Amino acid sequence: MQTPPFDLVFAFAPYRLSGTVYGVAVGHGALLDELGQAAHAPPYRAPPKSVVLYVKPSNTFARPGDEIEAMADGTSLIVGAALAVVIGSAACRVTEHDALGHVAGYAVAADFTAPVLQHYRPQVRAKARDRSLALSTPVAAAAVGDAGDLAVRVAIDGHAAHRTTTGGTTRSIARLVSEVSDFITLAPGDLLLAGVAPGAPHAGPGAAVRIDIDAVGSLHVRIASASAPPESLSGLRT
Repeated sequence: MQTPPFDLVFAFAPYRLSGTVYGVAVGHGALLDELGQAAHAPPYRAPPKSVVLYVKPSNTFARPGDEIEAMADGTSLIVGAALAVVIGSAACRVTEHDALGHVAGYAVAADFTAPVLQHYRPQVRAKARDRSLALSTPVAAAAVGDAGDLAVRVAIDGHAAHRTTTGGTTRSIARLVSEVSDFITLAPGDLLLAGVAPGAPHAGPGAAVRIDIDAVGSLHVRIASASAPPESLSGLRT
């Protein structure tokens, strides 16, 4: 399969996104609480002491109008509603105090994941599926203000399915940017998905999904049928 040039996928002027997307695998304290003693058993053996990331490669990006690619066997996908942090200037070993100065804006992200039991050893098969990541048009950080406690709502086929906030994370956005920049130089246009709250709903083939994050925006996507790949992808396959 050929993938389109990145600027044809997430082209949101004046934001020039880099094509690099990092997601936080365990971003909420409540998720660790759910794991309980399982966090101390194999394969984990201990709760994570530093930020745990996964990568969304370019094959995961869904263009505006694309459908999310369904599981071939019809299994429902986890609807991961996340706040996407858009990096505005290079960040390398920045302090928490200075971190927000490197944030250009925020967007609504829909990160669809195959059901998986391992939380902070994310499996590529679950996280890097074709056409599994959609993004709303970013808005400027100044227009959002404090993004640390915004309401997040997920609706499936018009019915409320999940309600949470961008709060409750183990790291503030400033701390997240600082910690990640300690071992990864974040480039302008990179995205950080700040984490999916526990209790994320599931949606199957054909479902219409809407995600709203206050002050950031709305995102509407649909999961394709399980019988065939999304029609909009047919011209990209070889």
